[in-house]
Amino acid sequence: MDDPSEPFGPDRQNEVYAAGMLADQTPDLPASPGELADLAREALSPEAYAYLAGGAGDESTARENRRAFDRWRIVPRMLRDVAERDLSVELFDSELPVPVLLAPIGVQSIVHEEGELATARAAADLDVPVVLSSASSETMEDVAGELGDTTAWFQLYWSADRDVTASFLRRAEEAGYEAVVVTVDTPMMGWRERDVDRAYLPFLDGEGVANYFSDPAFRDALDAPPEEDETAAVWHFTEIFGDPSLTWDDLDWLREQTDLPVVLKGILHPADAREALDRGVDGVVVSNHGGRQVDGAIGALEALPGVVDAVDGRVPVLFDSGVRRGADAFRAIALGADAVLLGRPYAYGLAVDGENGVRSVLANFLADLDLTLALSGYDAVADVDRSAVVDTRER
Repeated sequence: MDDPSEPFGPDRQNEVYAAGMLADQTPDLPASPGELADLAREALSPEAYAYLAGGAGDESTARENRRAFDRWRIVPRMLRDVAERDLSVELFDSELPVPVLLAPIGVQSIVHEEGELATARAAADLDVPVVLSSASSETMEDVAGELGDTTAWFQLYWSADRDVTASFLRRAEEAGYEAVVVTVDTPMMGWRERDVDRAYLPFLDGEGVANYFSDPAFRDALDAPPEEDETAAVWHFTEIFGDPSLTWDDLDWLREQTDLPVVLKGILHPADAREALDRGVDGVVVSNHGGRQVDGAIGALEALPGVVDAVDGRVPVLFDSGVRRGADAFRAIALGADAVLLGRPYAYGLAVDGENGVRSVLANFLADLDLTLALSGYDAVADVDRSAVVDTRER
C-alpha cells in the first residue's frame, strides 16, 4: 500500500468480504475499537491493561476527548468525482503517503513480547509513519532497522540530565529519524488512579528503558552498568526522566543540539502556540496526552481550532488524543490538522495479535479514512477544510 492514491477502503472491503463469502473466514480482530479494547483487556494482565488504557484522575479528560468529536458533524457533499483519492500530505519537505502517524506509546513490552519491533514491522508493511517513544522497550536503532524506509520521528522526554538529552538527539539523527517530537506536557507523570491502586509502574521492573540503558551518557552516570546493577540504574532513570524546571528559554539549547525539525507535543492554548512560533519551533501537536496527565482538562479537539488559528499556517499542526476511527481523523483534518496521531487502538491490536494485530488495525483505519473522505465528497486530504464540518453547539 505504498501508492498514496490506492483505494484503501474498497480494497480492504473486498479483501474482508471475499474471505467471508468465498472461504467462510471472518477477520481475526473486530473492526470496532471498543470491542478491540475489550479483547486487549482479556489478553493483558490487569496491571498492563490499566497502564495502557487508564488516564489521570477519574479519567474525565479521556472521556472529554471522545465527546469533543461528537460535537463536530461531517456535512457530506454529493456528485463530486471521488473515483481516485489522494491521502498524501507533505510535512517538513517530505511527502507522507497517509495523514496518520503512530503515536508514541512507550513500554510496549508489557503489551506484547516483541513490543515496538512488531509495531514497526506492521507500520513498515503499510508505510504508515511512526513516532517512537523515548520510553520504548527496544532501542531507537533497532526499531529504525525494522522500519527501513518508512518515515520515523523520535519522541523526546526531555531529561533532567542534559547529557542524556543531547545523546538521545544525536542517536536519533544518526539512526535516520526525520524529526524530534518534544513532549512538553510530562515534566512529571500525572496522578493515574488505576496505576496507583495497583502500585504498578513498569519502569521499576526494567521495562521501557532500553534507550536509557543503552545510552553512553546515561551509563557514564552510573556506578555500575545496568547489566550488573539494574535496580540502581532503574532508580537513576526515575531521577532524571523529566525536568520540571524547563521553560521556554530552554528551547534555545535544544535547538542547538540537533538539525532535525523540532515539534512540540502537548500544546492546547493558543498563547502557547504563538510562543512556540516565536521560539522558532517547526511544528506543534495539539494533545492532552490521551487524558493521562491532567484530569479535567479541555478535550484536545476543542483546543484544535484555536491553536490552528494562532499558528495561521506558519508551521504544521498535528493532532493527538481520542482518535479512534477514520471519521475522527477526517474531522481533525477539517478543523485544521495536517495529520493525526493514532495511539491506543494500535496498541490494543498489538496486545491481541502482535504484528498482525497492528497491521489489521492500521488497514481498517486507513480504509475507514479513505471511505469517509470519498463519501464526504473529497478526493484529496489536502482539500478538506472547515466547511466539511459543523459545530452542533452553534445550531
